[in-house]
Amino acid sequence: MSRPSLRTVLVASLAASVLLATGCASGTTPSSSESPAADEGYVTPGKLTIATGETAYFPYVIDDDPASGEGFEAAVAYAVADELGFAHDDVEWVRTSFESAIAPGPKSFDFNIQQYTITDERKQAVDFSSPYYSASQAVVAIEGGAADGVTDLAGLKDLTLGAMTGSTSATTLEEAVQPTTAPQLYASNEDAVAALKANQIDAIVLDLPTAYYATGVYIENSFIVGELPAAGVPDEWGLLLAKDSPLTERVTAAVDALREDGTLAEITDEWLGSGQGVTLLQ
Repeated sequence: MSRPSLRTVLVASLAASVLLATGCASGTTPSSSESPAADEGYVTPGKLTIATGETAYFPYVIDDDPASGEGFEAAVAYAVADELGFAHDDVEWVRTSFESAIAPGPKSFDFNIQQYTITDERKQAVDFSSPYYSASQAVVAIEGGAADGVTDLAGLKDLTLGAMTGSTSATTLEEAVQPTTAPQLYASNEDAVAALKANQIDAIVLDLPTAYYATGVYIENSFIVGELPAAGVPDEWGLLLAKDSPLTERVTAAVDALREDGTLAEITDEWLGSGQGVTLLQ
């Protein structure tokens, strides 16, 4: 991340002084229409710093290039930036691992968008915006394997299933399927996919958008066995911020505005919409 210029620092300091004086005189707070450069709390004055995964995958980010604005989460990020008053060129991207971002401590970003499910446990270490998406979980397997022909939850119970550790996929697997064989948990979805391809497990659990892409693009001869019923916490994704971030309220307001005016629905339809029917396993 580049260091702010002296001019940027002076301008930001002057703006802050003016706002402080105005607030003392009138007892009001700055409106959302004012320049974000004048607002406190951003990692870099005048910039919005957004984080995503160390590798970001379709359909969330196209070609691992979030700055393009192409892909579901890249598009959501830029819609939020626009709602906050930032131009496209004033958005800076950084990368984090999934686990490091949800760990307690200072952050290198203003918010992180990486399919983070909002949970009470995670809220002890970080803040979340209101949800920008609600996802379901699905089971993916290889044609001709042990999961081929399974039509209900009972058929999954004796299989060896895999998921990413700490994920909603893993929680849903445990609670919805209640397998008799201990699930195999992996550091990443990529590791789980590799295990499936190597026939080390019978099936994996992924969120439904990722399952669509996995079966269509990068897992040969694979198919979606079915969708799992909701279990445990709802799989609602929020923008992740540092604990007690001064930006949480305004970022949440931006997400709420995008939901209310239909922008989130339009972005979801564009990048995650699918005409494929998936059976709900019961």
